[in-house]
Amino acid sequence: MKVIKRSGKEVKFNIQNIINAISRANTNVEEVNRISDEEILEISKNVQNICKSMKRAMSVEEIQDLVEDQLMEKKAFDLARKYITYRYSRALIRKANTTDAQILSLIECNNEEIKQENSNKNPTVNSVQRDYMAGEVSKDVTKRLLLPKEIVDAHEEGIIHFHDADYFAQHMHNCDLVDLEDMLQNGTVISGTLIEKPRSFSTACNIATQIIAQVASSQYGGQSISLSHLAPFVQVSRDKITKDVREELQMTGVDMSEAQISEVVEKRLKDEIKKGVQTIQYQVVTLMTTNGQAPFVTVFMYLNEVQDPKVKADLAMIIEEVLKQRYQGVKNEAGVWITPAFPKLIYVLEEDNIHEDSPYWYLTELAAKVTAKRMVPDYISEKKMLEYKVDKKGNGNCYPCMGCRSFLTPYVTPEGKPKYYGRFNQGVVTINLVDVACSSKKDMNEFWKILEERCELCHRALRCRHERLLGTLSDAAPILWQYGALARLKKGETIDKLLYGGYSTISLGYAGLWETVYYMTGKKMTEDEGKEFGLQVMRKLNEYTAKWKKAENIDYSLYGTPLESTTYKFAKALQRRFGIIEGVTDKKYITNSYHVKVTEEINAFDKLAFESQFQKLSPGGAISYVEVPNMQNNIPAVLQVMKFIYDNIMYAELNTKSDYCQVCGYSGEIRIVEDEDGKLVWECPKCHNRDQSKMNVARRTCGYIGTQYWNQGRTEEIKERVLHL
Repeated sequence: MKVIKRSGKEVKFNIQNIINAISRANTNVEEVNRISDEEILEISKNVQNICKSMKRAMSVEEIQDLVEDQLMEKKAFDLARKYITYRYSRALIRKANTTDAQILSLIECNNEEIKQENSNKNPTVNSVQRDYMAGEVSKDVTKRLLLPKEIVDAHEEGIIHFHDADYFAQHMHNCDLVDLEDMLQNGTVISGTLIEKPRSFSTACNIATQIIAQVASSQYGGQSISLSHLAPFVQVSRDKITKDVREELQMTGVDMSEAQISEVVEKRLKDEIKKGVQTIQYQVVTLMTTNGQAPFVTVFMYLNEVQDPKVKADLAMIIEEVLKQRYQGVKNEAGVWITPAFPKLIYVLEEDNIHEDSPYWYLTELAAKVTAKRMVPDYISEKKMLEYKVDKKGNGNCYPCMGCRSFLTPYVTPEGKPKYYGRFNQGVVTINLVDVACSSKKDMNEFWKILEERCELCHRALRCRHERLLGTLSDAAPILWQYGALARLKKGETIDKLLYGGYSTISLGYAGLWETVYYMTGKKMTEDEGKEFGLQVMRKLNEYTAKWKKAENIDYSLYGTPLESTTYKFAKALQRRFGIIEGVTDKKYITNSYHVKVTEEINAFDKLAFESQFQKLSPGGAISYVEVPNMQNNIPAVLQVMKFIYDNIMYAELNTKSDYCQVCGYSGEIRIVEDEDGKLVWECPKCHNRDQSKMNVARRTCGYIGTQYWNQGRTEEIKERVLHL
């Protein structure tokens, strides 16, 4: 059994520490009010048993709370007061220096919570440690100086989650759609150097990766680019190669027909496309941004984004090459092909590729093979997105999410044109719906009252995010605000006009709808009564965001929070506040957004059809998934799921497994088991290797693929997932 110290370091539970603490307090009360050594031992053992029953590492603060409860049960009130006073005095001493212990534990790589906070950051790397150290200082400044106490307290108690507090001190936003088209066609500036319009496809790809790296270092969330913005440069290269071939023939005196020349040109062109795509693949995987990780980048593949048939055919060539290279994967340090985390790929299902007789069906078949092996691409249904994303002119729109799942709302420029690229999200604050339910004690009137109060608290927190960005000068991130990624503002100009009128969004996140429904109704969300209550909650949340938007001209939007590490934080907070409630707080995690609980037996098609009702009510972002076994030998089944996605849900993914053990060479699914202390660890089923540094594990936990492991709450959630196919 483990204990998490205040520094974040994980140590073995030692009952003697509890005995010593109570004994010290016991000597400081009048002799008549002291308790016996036997009673101290009894209290200590009770605390030990409670900790064991929680089946997770308890924090020092939680253990001290349990000691207080036990002292009060013994009616040792004087002793309890002394114990509480001692705790308070120690807390005051710690408050005088709030970051040293955490930073030192980061440097020594023994801060368990931070190590498992982000499944795409390696905490042993210097640049990651530097980012985490800066983050600790930023969080400290944010909590003490920048945020109102009520928001900080609610965040600490797990009532809400103020996302990315480690970046809040700086004037930074969350995620965006990069206007790669503007930057490539009209030029940009990177690190003070003018980058002109590229003269070949491979150069365009190289510039794109530099833009991705610069953008990632200027924000803290995900970004997306579209391959359609690279497609015009295929013709640029074709013309250049054609000219070169003709010059070579003239120099050598070789005579070739136009058909033969065209064949040589297309062969060389395909080689260039291969090299260009390889540049994006390898650069994105190997780039290290200023926050110590690869850029959280998504590549969008949408044929219908291009209207010119010739350019569309060139776009199809690029998409095909991207899919082929992702199918192959990347080599790990042992030279074995594995599944990379980035870039995330999104493939749009549309009439031109969804049927066997569609002209681009071959790409869809290839996408299915890649998904079965590498977990991506994920799929957007053009049909459903045009239905969901309707602008003020009544037109449907299809465009990428900003990273893993955060979606913009449709926006029409003053000139009457739809605009997606160059837009962004200001930030996220998430409400813990399960806490709202448990706080109501199953009283429906009280539930709606508390929900309104908590949403208003989130609203005030979101206002803090918005106001932190107000007055930000374009000079803070020139690549974003001056050189085309998001805008072409003047030097010294503020970004304020981009924060209003729907140009950017700001997100109210939500989590734990499944547990909320079960607690309040006694029904699963998949049952009629449970579903209706769940939809009612979603509609109410949308009412709040619509009201705020109308009053303030800020585009508040409802967002299905992915909860990577926060799922564990919320679960621990719920257990601390309400104890263990079967089916509600009895896990180390709560369910993401509107999802069906991971332990629920449901087939893939029913799950997608059911969740589509909730996805429609989550306009600020959402993604559904189905958990599947190894499908590499059953591609027709993958295609069947893809066709179902096209007809039934806007955005969905298939979760497969693709792991590798570096000790024995096993390739397949590496399992999660309990060690002797009850901690969940990863183990190779063949050689029983448990050294995480000697295995490659890839799992989807929040829309993105994670490859650096997860905290105990998320690991339990992964372990308990049932297959849907």
